[in-house]
Amino acid sequence: MKELRTRVAIVGAGPAGLFLGHLLSREGIDNVVVERRSREYVEQRVRAGVIEDGIAKLLADAGAGERMVRQGLVHHGVELRFEGASHRLALSDLAEGRAITVYGQQEVVKDLVRLRLERGEPLHFDAEVTAMDDLRSDAPYVEFEGPEGRTRVSCEYVAGCDGTFGVATRAVPASEMRRYERTYPFSWLGILAQAEPATQELIYCRHQNGFALYSLRSPTVSRLYLGVRPDESLDEWSDERIWDELSTRLATTERPALNVGPILERGITAMRSVVVAPMRYGRLFLAGDAAHIVPPTGAKGMNLALADVRELARALCAKFQDHSDDLLDTYSQRCLERVWRAEEFSTYMTQMLHPSFDDEFENGVQRARLRQVVTSREASTVLSRNYVDLNSL
Repeated sequence: MKELRTRVAIVGAGPAGLFLGHLLSREGIDNVVVERRSREYVEQRVRAGVIEDGIAKLLADAGAGERMVRQGLVHHGVELRFEGASHRLALSDLAEGRAITVYGQQEVVKDLVRLRLERGEPLHFDAEVTAMDDLRSDAPYVEFEGPEGRTRVSCEYVAGCDGTFGVATRAVPASEMRRYERTYPFSWLGILAQAEPATQELIYCRHQNGFALYSLRSPTVSRLYLGVRPDESLDEWSDERIWDELSTRLATTERPALNVGPILERGITAMRSVVVAPMRYGRLFLAGDAAHIVPPTGAKGMNLALADVRELARALCAKFQDHSDDLLDTYSQRCLERVWRAEEFSTYMTQMLHPSFDDEFENGVQRARLRQVVTSREASTVLSRNYVDLNSL
C-alpha cells in the first residue's frame, strides 16, 4: 500500500472540498483531496448557480473568482410571478446595494480544479475511500483505492465534504450524531436548454399547476425547473410537454414568451431538508452536503458549503499557526446557527411557492404570503436580504 502523509485529508472534490483545500494551501497547510468520481464528472455536474454577494467576494478575495467576475451574470433583482401577474423585487435596493451572481457550481469546480493542478497539489480522482478510522485519536487516516492502487493517507484532521450519502457521514457512529430530516411532497424536474434567455433576471413562479423557475447560465443557455409530483418519472415528460407546461406556468400578459430550444440535460430531484449535528466527530469535520441539505428554492446549497469551509479553514489555520483549539471547538455550533437560518429561509420560500395538490387552505395561505411580500416593503426587505447575503449576516 502506498503511504501519504499530510496535515488535512479532504474527502470530496465538490465546491466545499476543493475550496477548503485552496484556502489551506494559501496558508501553507498541506492537504490531500480525494474524490471517488472522475474529473470529467465533477466538472460537468450541473447543480446550483446562484452565488450570494458575500460568497462571491470570498471567492474573489481568495484568488478563485477571476473567471466568475468576468463571466458571471450579476443580478440586482428577481421576479415573482403568481396569479398571472409579474412582480419585481429590487434586491440591491432592498439589501444595501448587494447583488447575486449567477455562475454555475460546475464552473466554480472547474476553476478550483485548475488552480489546484496548476500548483501541483495532490488531487486524486476515481479514488474510492475504503476506510476512514482512528477519528478520535491524534492520528486519523483515510484509505482509498484508485488508478494507482491502494493508498493510505495519514493526517492530523479529516474534512468530510463528500455529500449526504458519503463515507464521512457513515463513519460517525449513529449514537454520536443526530439527523434531522424532512421530505417535501413534490420534486423538481430540471432542464438545461440551448435557448437564449427571455429574461435577464431569475423568475420564481407559483401557478395552480405547480411551481416553475426560470434561470440562466449564459447568454445562450437557460436553466428551468418544474415542480412535479414525487412519484413522476422522466418518461412521463416529453420535450413538448415540458415546454408546454413551462409556457403555461410562466405566462403573463405583459411578458414575452419563452425561447424554446434543444434540451441538453434533464433530471428529477427530490425536495428535502437534512441537518446532522454536531458537524464534528473527533478529528473529523463535516462540511457542505455531508452536513446539511436545503431545498433549492432558497438558492443556499453551494453558499452554505463555501461558508462552512470558510469557517473550517479559519479554525484549522488557528490550530496549526497559533496552536489554538478554540475555533475548532466551536466550529459546529457556529455553522449550525447559520445552517438553521438557511433551512428556515429555504423552507419559507419552498412552502410559499409550491401549491398544494390537495390542501386548499394551504393554497390560500401561500397566496396571502406572496401578496404580503410584493406589497410590504418590510416583508420584501427581509426576503431580499436573506436571498442576497444570508451567509454574511
